[in-house]
Amino acid sequence: MDSRAVVDSQTSEKYLRIASIAIACYDYLITLPAEWRFYRSQSSIFHLSIACILFILIRYISIVVMLVSNYGVFATNFTQETCQDYYIVAPIFKVLQTMVSQVILGVRTWNISRRNRRVGITVLLVFFISITLEWFTNMYARIPVIVGGNCTPGNAGKTLSAWLYYVAAMVYDLVMLAISTTYLLQYNTLSTRLERVVRALIFDGIGYLVVLTGSNVLNIVLYRASDVQTQASGASIGYAVTWIMSQQILIHLREMQETPHMESVVLARPPQSARNVISGFRSKRDADLVTSPRNTHSNNDMELDIRVCVERSVVVDYTDESRHLNSWDKGAR
Repeated sequence: MDSRAVVDSQTSEKYLRIASIAIACYDYLITLPAEWRFYRSQSSIFHLSIACILFILIRYISIVVMLVSNYGVFATNFTQETCQDYYIVAPIFKVLQTMVSQVILGVRTWNISRRNRRVGITVLLVFFISITLEWFTNMYARIPVIVGGNCTPGNAGKTLSAWLYYVAAMVYDLVMLAISTTYLLQYNTLSTRLERVVRALIFDGIGYLVVLTGSNVLNIVLYRASDVQTQASGASIGYAVTWIMSQQILIHLREMQETPHMESVVLARPPQSARNVISGFRSKRDADLVTSPRNTHSNNDMELDIRVCVERSVVVDYTDESRHLNSWDKGAR
């Protein structure tokens, strides 16, 4: 590749990275209120829910990997010696970020399946196979690349392996989405609220898969078609997309649990006693929870629980049926 082509490729890479940094910064700012709600809902700083821990991990591991990766590209003072110690840091945090994202998707899938034991075992097996392949393909035959004083990781083995990292990630995402969507389509929703929740979960999963697959395909093309100096051009886009889509899953799940619901009920026939009123309302509430994956738990600390606990505030319009019957009888006479 001639010098002009190298310069053009590096310029395009920097534009892509600047765009990814801008998108990530904007998303970080607009999700600060959601982050505060996560922290505020915890019973203690020493008793964080798994959902909150995963939110913190995906958020701040993503920030670290974007800082490390982009500093290596925009810096101009690296030498062969300093780059030798620095170039491998970004690939390590890249795999860590992907692992957290896949844990989020895996736990979500397990909860949607009502914590089915076979699904749990399948998720664990696919997860460990996936991360094993990701660590190997992402770290094998890595070399430091220095152009104009910057420092980036390249893949220069006889058989390029780094692009296979993205294939493994896509396969994992596809398997998790297939399992979760299969269970969601089997739900018999008994209220419009539950129907909206199921629809939102399906769209969240599809959106996650489509956006991350697009990012992964872009990186596969760059690794396969580019030279060693521009292989990592789309890496920062991948970091930003993984960060945003993973934390959005957690934010949406939390919003679903916090959304209040109000329903009015009209009793055409007076109940025999207050106990009958309570019994009638309980049966309606239990019916709504039939479609809930974990309706036997009521605490908000259930991590990434996809259940929908519908607590209704009920307004009862009591109509004395006997009074209406008497009026009808008088009119008939």
